[in-house]
Amino acid sequence: MFKLPSLPQTAVNLIPKNIVPSNLASDSLTINSNQAITKFPLTLRSHMIDVMPKILRPSLKLLPFSAQKALLLPALSSVFQESIEDGDFEFLQGKWLKIVISDLNLNWWLSFDQDKLIMASMNELLAANITEDVCFSATGDDLILIAGRKQDPDTLFFQRRLKIEGDTELGLEVKNLIDAIDIDQLPSSVHSLVAFSATFLQNTRDELANA
Repeated sequence: MFKLPSLPQTAVNLIPKNIVPSNLASDSLTINSNQAITKFPLTLRSHMIDVMPKILRPSLKLLPFSAQKALLLPALSSVFQESIEDGDFEFLQGKWLKIVISDLNLNWWLSFDQDKLIMASMNELLAANITEDVCFSATGDDLILIAGRKQDPDTLFFQRRLKIEGDTELGLEVKNLIDAIDIDQLPSSVHSLVAFSATFLQNTRDELANA
């Protein structure tokens, strides 16, 4: 089983300390998250959500493909470990999936070979004269909401916040796997960060909609 490398301590420190312990029950974790979030004024939370992609884009643009691959592949292999072992990714054999995080200008190409997920850069695909078979695109916020179980892919798809282009049948297979995401497979610090971020986003959006 792949292990996700430790997050930088600064990222983990973004989570209020009262929600980090991994031995808390899920309901207690949600309550503590909500209490921590409401301590921040709504206008401040809204501003943070708006400016975060602008802050992250320049840094992520400088992050080499090798570093992105070293982080992403172990994370995906951990999240989808059971699906990989059950052979649920075999439909992606010889096919390429492009993932676009639109607000961060990030593009990743994934496939499946020899019982494991593989990842290639755009230059590698161009050199091999390969194009993606299906493309998934969404904002980073919406992907966090999916991972944190605050939104489901079907809802975002019908709202056109999750876009699927290319081989429709292949896209539906991928969407079904996204439905089965299990963030409990991630290390506790990463799990807490995803859970808190998703709750932060959803609560802020709900409050803005009701304001």
